Amino acid sequence: MARPSESSGVQDQDARQALEKLKKTFESFTHPIDLIMFAYPAEDNPFTQANRQVIRAFRQITDKIAFREFSLDHELARKYNVAYSPTLIIAPDRYHIHWIGAPLGEEGRTFLELLMLVGRGDSGLSQQSRTVIGRIADSRDIKIFVSPSCPYCPQEAVNGIRTAIEAPDRIRLEIIDIQCQPEIADRYQAQSVPQAFANDVQIGLGAQSEEVFCASLLKLEPQTIFIPESDAELVETDVVIVGGGPAGITAGIYTVRSGLKTAVIEREALGGQVATTPVVENYPGFTQVGGKTLVDILVTHALEYVQIFQGEEVVDITAGDPIVVQTSRRKFKTRTVILATGASHRHLGVPGEKRLAGRGVSYCATCDGPLFRGRQTIVVGGGNSAVTEALFLKNMGVEVTIVHRRDQLRAQEHLVKNLKDAGIPVIWDSEVEEILGKERVTGVRLINRKTRKKRTLEVHGVFVSIGYLPTVSLAEKIGVALNSDGYIARDDHHRTNVPGIYSAGDVEGGYKQIVTAAGQGAEAAMAVFEDLVNPYWKREA
Repeated sequence: MARPSESSGVQDQDARQALEKLKKTFESFTHPIDLIMFAYPAEDNPFTQANRQVIRAFRQITDKIAFREFSLDHELARKYNVAYSPTLIIAPDRYHIHWIGAPLGEEGRTFLELLMLVGRGDSGLSQQSRTVIGRIADSRDIKIFVSPSCPYCPQEAVNGIRTAIEAPDRIRLEIIDIQCQPEIADRYQAQSVPQAFANDVQIGLGAQSEEVFCASLLKLEPQTIFIPESDAELVETDVVIVGGGPAGITAGIYTVRSGLKTAVIEREALGGQVATTPVVENYPGFTQVGGKTLVDILVTHALEYVQIFQGEEVVDITAGDPIVVQTSRRKFKTRTVILATGASHRHLGVPGEKRLAGRGVSYCATCDGPLFRGRQTIVVGGGNSAVTEALFLKNMGVEVTIVHRRDQLRAQEHLVKNLKDAGIPVIWDSEVEEILGKERVTGVRLINRKTRKKRTLEVHGVFVSIGYLPTVSLAEKIGVALNSDGYIARDDHHRTNVPGIYSAGDVEGGYKQIVTAAGQGAEAAMAVFEDLVNPYWKREA
C-alpha cells in the first residue's frame, strides 16, 4: 500500500497532467471567448464571487478568454437585454447565451463544456440533430432551469448550449440557476430541475437525450422518443449493456476484462438512483460518501475499460443472431445483451400528482430541494430513501414532515434516530388522497387509514419516496418473461428465457442496494463470458 506522501504525490502528478491536457485543449481553440458579467455595483453575493473566481482560474490557464464586468445599469446591459444580477453573457458577438447565476457545483461541468464548444465554434451536434435544428424556421427563446446540486442538469443545459451555437440567428438561450433567481422559477412554475422552456412553452421535464431535445424544440412540445430517419452508424460488439447504473457499469468492467468488446448505453445520467442519493453510508470502503461522488468514482474506473454511450435511448431490440439494438443515434449488432435498466420512481397515483409534477411534486430532493428553503413540504414514504431525503431537506433549511402509511418506519435504526434528533415530525397511518393546487402545489388531502378521517395540510412541495417500479418495457418488447412481482425472471446465471438476453440489478428485484446491484452486474458479466465460450442455447438445442 502506498504511503500517504506517495499517494499525495500521485494525485499531484495526475492534477498536473490534467491541467496540461486542459491547456493544450484551450490552445487548439480557433475562436476567442469573450465573457461579460453584469451585476449590481454594491452586490458581492456568492454567485457574483463564484463567477469571478471561476473565470479567473480559467484565465490563468489560457489567454483565449477575455473578461469584462459592468454594472447592471450600464448601457451594454440594455443592449444585451440583461435584467438580472449576476448575469454572465458568453461571446455576445457570435451567440445569444446568458447564464443567470454562476457555474457552481454540478454546473461546473456545464461551464467547461460551454467554453470548449464556444472556443471551437462548433456545436458538436450529431447529424440527426443538425437536420432537426435546420428545420426550425422561426426563432426560439430557450430557458433551462438548473440547480448546482442536480446531476441531471448539465446534460439538459449542454443540449441548449449546442443548439444556440448551431443556430445563433434563431436560438437564444438562458441558463437560470433556481437558487440564484427563484422568482423566475416561480413564474414558470419550474419547481423541479432540469426543466426546459422554449417561447414560454415547456418542452422538457428532466434530462433529455440530444435528439429528443432538438425534436421538442422543433415541435414546441415535449417529445419522448426520436426515431432516426435513416440508418445510424453501425457498431458491432460482443455485449451491449442497457443501463449505466452500478449493475451496468460493473458488468461493463467485467466483460471487457474478460476480453469481450462491450458497449454501455445510458439514456440519462450515469449512476441511476445513486446519482441523486444525497449521502451513501453503507458502501464498503466508504464510511460516508456523496452519491454523485461515488458515481464519479465508478464511472472513472469503468472508462478505463468500456465505451459508454450516454444520452442515447434504446428504442428497439430485435432478438436473433446477431441481436440488433437500435438507439436514438445508431444501431448495434451484438452477440448478447445485459438488461440493467433498473427501476423508476413509484408514483402515488392520486389526483394532482401528474398535473403538478415539476410544479411542487418531486421525486428528487437532491435536485429540487434548494427551491423549497423556508417552505413547508412533506416527504411521502417510510423507508431508508424517504428518511434520507427528509434529513437532507431539513439540513438545507426546508420545513419537512414525513407522511407514512404505517405506524412505524421501515428505515434502518440509525436513520430513525437521526430523524428524531433532527426534530422532523411524522404523520402516522396516513396516505395522500389528493395533491391540491391549480398551477403549483398548495396543499395535500390526507386520509387516516385506521380512523378514515381526512385532513388538509398546507404545503408547497411533495417529495415522493415510496419505492420503485422495474423498468421492463424493453424486456417485454422482446418477450422476456417477468415474475409475479413484475421484475425480470432469470436463472442463477442471470439468463432470461430469451437466448442471449441477460439481466442484472434492480430490474431483477430483490435487495435494492448499490453493492448488490454491482455484484449482480459482475455475475451477469461472467455468465456472458462463459456462455459465449460455450453457448447454453446450443447445448440445449
